[in-house]
Amino acid sequence: MFEIVLASTKNGYIGGYGLGGFRMYFDPTYILVLIGVVISLIASARVKSTFARYQRERARCGLTGAEVAERIMRANGIYDVRVEHVSGSLTDHYDPSRKVLRLSDSVYNQSSISAVSVAAHEVGHCIQHANGYAPLSIRASLVPVANFGSSISWILILAGLFLGGFSWLVNLGIILFSGAVLFQIVTLPVEFNASKRALVALSETGILYDDEVQKGRKVLNAAALTYVAAAAAAVLQLLRLILLFGRNDD
Repeated sequence: MFEIVLASTKNGYIGGYGLGGFRMYFDPTYILVLIGVVISLIASARVKSTFARYQRERARCGLTGAEVAERIMRANGIYDVRVEHVSGSLTDHYDPSRKVLRLSDSVYNQSSISAVSVAAHEVGHCIQHANGYAPLSIRASLVPVANFGSSISWILILAGLFLGGFSWLVNLGIILFSGAVLFQIVTLPVEFNASKRALVALSETGILYDDEVQKGRKVLNAAALTYVAAAAAAVLQLLRLILLFGRNDD
């Protein structure tokens, strides 16, 4: 892979294809990005295949994802959260600010083990919110930081590199990107805990039989891998930025 960097014989950036004041050179740190991409692709393929496999298997309870969500919330004393349909596939999420649980096309009106498990997972977030689960509150507080950091960090980093002599811009960009990385890391315990709550609820309410709970566990474990992959990719990207910045300062 090639990148355009500031040409400088002092920093050892010699040779390659010139472009004005820039040169192209082979960047070995790009392997970190490639590792992140591979991990993400593997996790995405895993969740899609696992979800599709158990989407074909109907839960014996016969309840739809929406009905499961309502039943588990009632069992946990939650009466102020609406369940709504949202278009798309695997776009399910809980909005704590509006107290709305949104279930996708493949979950809302479906009675498969996959649909039931995903619906229960989202209710897990509702239960977290109702119980004041600390990591969920921390993640919610990091949302504006992560959104701002992910949108502006690269602009600052590139501005600092292209303008030259503005290393403070690069530093600021990396710090802001770190906020987005922190959000991904904090997301992990939140998602794992929601899945744990979901499986307990599915078992205790009798919505799924023991053998079905094990299948539901596979669906949620596969989904959890996507969050692990996202966190790993973010950490690797941050490491790459730190390595590049350190080299640029030498």
